[in-house]
Amino acid sequence: MLKNIARVQMSTRSFTSAVSKAFTEGAALDASKLEINPNAAPSTPLPNDQLVFGQTFTDHMLTVEWNKGKGWSNPVIKPYGPLVLDPSACVFHYAFELFEGLKAYRTPDNKIAMFRPDMNMKRMNKSAARICLPTFDNEELIKLIGKLIEQDKHLVPEGQGYSLYLRPTMIGTTAGLGVSTPDKALLFVICSPVGPYYKTGFKAVRLEATDYATRAWPGGVGDKKLGANYAPCILPQLDAASRGYQQNLWLFGPEKNITEVGTMNVFFAFRDSKTGKNELVTAPLDGTILEGVTRDSVLALARENLDPKEWDINERYYTINEVKERAAKGELLEAFGSGTAAVVSPIKEIGWEGQDINVPLLPGEQSGPLTKQVAQWIADIQYGRTKHGNWSQIVADLN
Repeated sequence: MLKNIARVQMSTRSFTSAVSKAFTEGAALDASKLEINPNAAPSTPLPNDQLVFGQTFTDHMLTVEWNKGKGWSNPVIKPYGPLVLDPSACVFHYAFELFEGLKAYRTPDNKIAMFRPDMNMKRMNKSAARICLPTFDNEELIKLIGKLIEQDKHLVPEGQGYSLYLRPTMIGTTAGLGVSTPDKALLFVICSPVGPYYKTGFKAVRLEATDYATRAWPGGVGDKKLGANYAPCILPQLDAASRGYQQNLWLFGPEKNITEVGTMNVFFAFRDSKTGKNELVTAPLDGTILEGVTRDSVLALARENLDPKEWDINERYYTINEVKERAAKGELLEAFGSGTAAVVSPIKEIGWEGQDINVPLLPGEQSGPLTKQVAQWIADIQYGRTKHGNWSQIVADLN
């Protein structure tokens, strides 16, 4: 099975690369041609306690049109408002749509910084190439998003757990009901001041291990950020919720390999009772797992900060039955999800075959010590309290 997955992954990469080259003709995306039409009635920030994730938006949005013959048009920042699209646009009928999610934060020196935007742009281009939408220069779109944030910098909330969520999106806009390659597209970016993704904040969740529905499969698009990946997951989530679980723990194949949790990557920490060695493990990037920016950050920080004499950091296949067996032996230490929206989400129970697998938590707290430490490492970098290479990119000055 693993050899087949690797072969499919290699073929998909070659195919995507070829498609990407076919959509780079015409004018390139150029941030220097930006046009700004300011909103004449700027809004005032909402109090932090009134921010519901993804429900409040800033005063401006970025739009860039693409045409197969001419390439990218001049970018425009304009007042936030509705899009006007033909009812036969291919985005509505054949799901020519992709998106990204990243955040910008206030730093202690009163600046606004985006967290690892280069990773999101790279993934966005991979998604675009896979569904025959145009690709673009990563740095040019980062510059444009920076200009958009600068227009609304007064709306970036302040405080731990608060940030500006950024949603770059690309859709096919070709009118007509024939199934074909889009010759028109729209790239747009909207911004949302947000607080914690879960209303309960940093609180451990219950998962239901799910094998009756599949989130992704070899040769599919589970590693791409496409809207079509998300709608089919809602019904199994509602089904799990009816039994008291907040999210699904997605399993795949006859082995019941653990892949992701809800819309996040997932990590488990084990201790080998024979050797005393700890292991932090997550599923490998085999084409079915989303290449999460937070996932990559967790792996990098764990490898930098955890003592290699005490910890192994592995990307490998592991199953729900391994988790169950190791929990029974006292070898399950912690588990958490990772993603841009919630950043780090601790796990306390996993429902499987009519029983709950208990995940240890610190006494009186909502996570294990490693989960808590990982969340702190990432937050310190995001909010500018700690420097880490080029992970933070300053885009606006509030002084």
